[in-house]
Amino acid sequence: MRRLLLVVGTTCLAVSTTAAQTPASGKIASSWKCTVPNLGNALPVGDEPNHMYVVEQVKCTATKGDIAGVPEKEGTATEFVEVTGDTSTGHGVFVETLANGDTAFVSYTFKGTSKNKVMVSGTNKWTFAGGTGMLKGAKGGGTCTAKGNPDGGLTFECSGTYTLAK
Repeated sequence: MRRLLLVVGTTCLAVSTTAAQTPASGKIASSWKCTVPNLGNALPVGDEPNHMYVVEQVKCTATKGDIAGVPEKEGTATEFVEVTGDTSTGHGVFVETLANGDTAFVSYTFKGTSKNKVMVSGTNKWTFAGGTGMLKGAKGGGTCTAKGNPDGGLTFECSGTYTLAK
């Protein structure tokens, strides 16, 4: 009987230790409302009309979403954009803050379409590039779709997956 209790106890300990070491993972389903981009600099390339390089920042507020049960709060995107006529491509880093103060550093690439120099739609592909607190060492990625707002800002619907390091 003692031996049976020892085996059962050891098995329970092994299972609970393994569960404690298993990283948390889940799905992300977020919505963001972003301001009109703050243009840091826009330089015409000079090879053809309406071809320019732009460095800009965008402030965003989460309207839906969480990571491991902690609500997403706000973020700032800093990006490099190549604009040719009504199309744009580029890359950037989104620094996101959760409600508990932890931050995620999210690297992304994007494509967009504009009309009269205002973005009307776009897509991006993102991956975690680092973070603080529970997001330190996080892995994962996903995609977002963007739609232009009447005020010139954008609304994003994002989805993806994550795995926390601890």
